[in-house]
Amino acid sequence: MRLGFVSAIVPELSLDEVIDLAAAGGFGCVELMCWPVGRADRKYAGVTHVDVAALTQARADDIRGLCDRRGVAISGLGYYPNPLDPDPAVGSVAIEHLKRVVAAAPLLGLRTVNTFVGRDWRLSIDDNWQRFLEIWRPLVSHAEDHGVRIGIENCPMLFTKDEWPGGKNLFVSPAVWRRAFADIGSPALGLNFDPSHLALQGMDPAGPLAEFKDRLFHVHAKDVRLDQAAVNQVGRFDFPNRWHAPRIPGYGEIDWPRFMGELTRVGYDGPVCIEVEDETFGTTLDGRRRALLVARNVLAPFFAAASAESVGERRFR
Repeated sequence: MRLGFVSAIVPELSLDEVIDLAAAGGFGCVELMCWPVGRADRKYAGVTHVDVAALTQARADDIRGLCDRRGVAISGLGYYPNPLDPDPAVGSVAIEHLKRVVAAAPLLGLRTVNTFVGRDWRLSIDDNWQRFLEIWRPLVSHAEDHGVRIGIENCPMLFTKDEWPGGKNLFVSPAVWRRAFADIGSPALGLNFDPSHLALQGMDPAGPLAEFKDRLFHVHAKDVRLDQAAVNQVGRFDFPNRWHAPRIPGYGEIDWPRFMGELTRVGYDGPVCIEVEDETFGTTLDGRRRALLVARNVLAPFFAAASAESVGERRFR
C-alpha cells in the first residue's frame, strides 16, 4: 500500500506545488482533481490540478516526469459530479467531462478514475435504477475501451436540505454495490472505498472489505465525528450536517488499526489517500497542511515503507 492525499484540499496550489507538498511530507502518491476549469457549486469541488480538456501527450509526459523526479505517484484522477442529475443539461456536462477524464488517464500511464455514479435525489433507488444502467453501461464500456477502471466513492451526498431526501449518489451501501456490479457486469467498475461514509450510516466500516476485495480500486482515509447530543435532540432523520462532522483519521469514530488490519488481511495493496474535510486545524493553507501532517502520522505506522523520515522528520515547504 502507498499513503497519499487527495489534492482537493489545496485548490490554491499549482500541480507542481502539490507534488512538492507530497514529496516534502513523505507521501507516496496523490489523487489529482480534474474538474472542468472554473467555479463549482459545492465545497471541495471545482479543483483542477490536471486540465484534461487541454491535456496533450506532451503535457502528460511532463507531468509524469515531474512525479518521477519527486518520487510521488499519481494514485488516480478524481472528478465527483452528479451524472444522474434530474436536469439533463447538468447531467450531460458531467458525463461528457467524465469521459474526458477517462480518456486522459492512459496518457498519464494511469488506470484508475474516481467519481460518483450520481442520483436523482427526489427518487428512490429503484426508481433511479433504469437511468443508472442506461448512463453507466456506456460509461463503463468507454472506460474498458481505454484500459481504465472506475472507482465509485461510496459517499451518500446527503448532508443538507438541497440533497434531501435521497442524496446525490446511489453507491451508499453493500446492497447497492452488489446489485450494480451484477447488473453492469464489468470488472472495470469498482469502489473508491471511504470508511467514513459507512460510519456515518451506523455501518461497520471494515465489514464489506472481504466481500468486495476484488472491487477495491482506491481507498480514501477520512474519519467522522458523530455528535450524540445533537442526535438526542433532532434524531438521525434530520439533515446529517446537523449531527456529524468530517474529521481526519484518528479524530473521529473509526478504529483505524482494525480497519487497516482488515484492509491488509484481504490483500489490498493500492493507494490510501487522506481526504481532508476537517476544519479542526482551521481553513488556512497552513492549517490544512497541518491536518495532512497529523493524519499522515496517525496512518504511517500501518505502511511497511514508513520510516522516521516519512512520519515526522521532513517539513512541509
